[in-house]
Amino acid sequence: MRSPTLGTRPRLPAGAILTALLPVPLIGGCRELPLALGDDNSIIVTASPELWGEVEVALVGGLERTVFTVRDEKTFTVTSGGYGGEDWVRLRQLRQQLVVGSPEDPWMARALAKVDGPVVPPALAQVEDVWARGQVATLMVVEGGRERDGVMELIPAAAELYDEWFRARSISRMFATRPDSALARSLAEHDGFWVLVPEVYDHRISDSVHMFRNDNPDPSELIRQFTVTWQSPIAPEFGVPELLAWRAEVVDSHYGYPQIVDTTRSIERRVTLNGREAHSYQAVWQNPPGEYPAAGPFVTHAVLCPEQGRRYLIDAWLYAPGRDKYEYMIQLEQIVGSFACGVGVRL
Repeated sequence: MRSPTLGTRPRLPAGAILTALLPVPLIGGCRELPLALGDDNSIIVTASPELWGEVEVALVGGLERTVFTVRDEKTFTVTSGGYGGEDWVRLRQLRQQLVVGSPEDPWMARALAKVDGPVVPPALAQVEDVWARGQVATLMVVEGGRERDGVMELIPAAAELYDEWFRARSISRMFATRPDSALARSLAEHDGFWVLVPEVYDHRISDSVHMFRNDNPDPSELIRQFTVTWQSPIAPEFGVPELLAWRAEVVDSHYGYPQIVDTTRSIERRVTLNGREAHSYQAVWQNPPGEYPAAGPFVTHAVLCPEQGRRYLIDAWLYAPGRDKYEYMIQLEQIVGSFACGVGVRL
């Protein structure tokens, strides 16, 4: 099973049917439907028992990818809803539906009727509000008599479709509070870098260390924070030990609470932030022994801006006990990815 990490995107294999992804139409007249329940990342599958038995292992394995936060966390969970029984009537009210079959199968009709345009198998489509308001139904439409082959062909495209949908929804939820464009312009004019955060984030400066924090609704339940600072002149030798030592210095001097790094499992890679290559390191922070037992994921980046004579540190971390963390990591990734510095920084 593939394990995407923060900052990666799944890629479709050659031959995947991207042209079959149909637009989501605007659905009207759905006020009589009940409100959808459940989580965005819990997928309920409707298919014939025979087809489900043939594709369950491949479909679940393809859609239940994992991402490393403080442990391997499933991006989605997949559950069979069957068809026609009491369980199906109840489960079809949930938010995230995957409907699998040929156009002739009776459970496909209601969802297919929502699609704006013809569907030629094998194809994927997404529609809203089929059995409940606020529901998203993904259709995996396959040719009768070749159902198993069609499903196997569509799994990679379906996995990417779900991932991109979840990322877009996570970012949209974060920016339900407007982006703080005034703060971004002020940073560009006075501090030489740009970053775009929702207005709900507090901004604090200590020396040249900029800290951006969102601890709503309660810091005992959820904290999203990232820090931007820099070194000048640029040290010629720089690697993971120097990056972690720099982060530890910032934590000790400016965070006001201790964080030690658990290097039992870590991810080191090169990423691109607004066209600039960054050295990225992801692991888990935790409070020292004897302190309140808190921990969470962090991702630290080092970015060179030679025209400024600066190397930037961008440190993003999360505290979300008892919660799935993938959505919040996507949101922090989006903010960090807006970073720009030096010549061409936006005003």
